[in-house]
Amino acid sequence: MDTATAYEQLQAAAKTLYNRSITFYEPAHKRNGKPLPPTKVQMRWVGEAKYQTGEGWVELAWWPKLLPHLTGLKKQFTTYQLQQASALRSVYSWRLLELLMRFKSTGKAEYTIEDFAASMDATEKQKSDFAALRRKMIEPAVKELTEKDGWLIQWEAIKAGRKVKAVRFTFMRNPQQSLPL
Repeated sequence: MDTATAYEQLQAAAKTLYNRSITFYEPAHKRNGKPLPPTKVQMRWVGEAKYQTGEGWVELAWWPKLLPHLTGLKKQFTTYQLQQASALRSVYSWRLLELLMRFKSTGKAEYTIEDFAASMDATEKQKSDFAALRRKMIEPAVKELTEKDGWLIQWEAIKAGRKVKAVRFTFMRNPQQSLPL
């Protein structure tokens, strides 16, 4: 890759990170004695991105309001071995692995289509077309996790009438996986 392309890619990556956001829910208080549903909160990951043209560096700063949430989530992070996932090339494989790791202790995970599509960062077209979601995200991610990372994963679409309402995964590490030398 030539230098100009590398600089363009670095600047594009900084812009992409700057535009990413996190969504979470905070407990809401009562109003007139009645409980309120949780408050949906969205905020950026990055509050500032600096790029100096021709220098080949980017400086990113956390969004200030995010910091308390980062320090308070120590016990709620999804953890996995970096070596375990280092062979993964698809962003969807990484995201699916993170979704599954939340339920590592049970080996079963179920997500509504809306939550799954949002977690996988699906396009609007993919969100409205389960076949596209299955073809572009689920099947390739399951295949890569099975082949490259030693998982046994089965999944099924849960339907309400003719429409798919959720996706259920059953998974475990392959006990026949070869041991590293």
